Amino acid sequence: MFAVYAKEPNADNPLASLVVGERPDPEVPEGWVRVSVRAASLNMHDIWTLRGVGIKPDQFPMILGCDGAGVLDDGTEVVLHSVVNDPAWRGDDTLDPKRTLLTEKYQGTFAGSVVVPARNVLPKPAGLSFTEAATMGTAWLTAYRMLFVKSGLRPGQTMLVQGASGGVSTALVQLGRAAGFRVWVTGRTEEKRALAERLGAHTTFESGARLPERVDAVFETVGKATWAHSLKSLKPGGTVVVSGSTSGPDPSADLQRVFFLQLRVVGSTMGTRDELADLLSYVDLMGIRPQIGAELPLSEAAQGFSDMLNGNTAGKIVFTHQG
Repeated sequence: MFAVYAKEPNADNPLASLVVGERPDPEVPEGWVRVSVRAASLNMHDIWTLRGVGIKPDQFPMILGCDGAGVLDDGTEVVLHSVVNDPAWRGDDTLDPKRTLLTEKYQGTFAGSVVVPARNVLPKPAGLSFTEAATMGTAWLTAYRMLFVKSGLRPGQTMLVQGASGGVSTALVQLGRAAGFRVWVTGRTEEKRALAERLGAHTTFESGARLPERVDAVFETVGKATWAHSLKSLKPGGTVVVSGSTSGPDPSADLQRVFFLQLRVVGSTMGTRDELADLLSYVDLMGIRPQIGAELPLSEAAQGFSDMLNGNTAGKIVFTHQG
């Protein structure tokens, strides 16, 4: 079948390991289902996989893509939940010590078809296109958990999103505005800030700018480049929720500020199957449609990877495939 995959890890030049070609059709183990992929979105996780982060060398070649939407063999339209749990695990899907994501142990969604455990497919809302639904399982689910499960925010409070144009950031803006939060956003360029305002941000600021007042919670996916600003922007007792570190994982912790102002630093990773079900219901109920920055055929995946690696994003990059 046609697929986009990483042939080997390459920490220094990840795009050199990207292959657009053919891979064997997957077998379907008992208790698993085959999904004919119609759309799958690109995530930073795919760049990390090309670099060899979070995946063992003997797992290559690995088909990329850790979320998507498609059709079961019986014609049911579905959205994929990307967290694959140990069959014996009970509890929060994201806390399973043996959990894995698609593309870490199991082949991903940038292909004609993908096989997943039967519990990892959910009905696609009729109001969402396959392209829109393909963004839900990673970026939007991550944003949903950060905002509604981890932050402790109440409607009317102020949130700051660091970064204006990435998939998680745009989802946070749209979800936060719909839920009644005052949404502030930082962005590196006027174009990125304008995008955030079109999506519902009440106010935008240049990266690192002094804010007119401190906020109740900051949402971090950038890491080292924005961490100091995030901590300085919080009210006493405020919360920073972090789900990524694209600019680096090792900023100064600024512990004096953390303990003196009693700040909360909360980690967040992906989300549970139940949270994805709630997210799908929420966007359908509210009529929210995700920001799609680029929609490309799977055969042109290399362009999407290059754009993400260079920071040329304006929402989600989604690859489509008609079989």
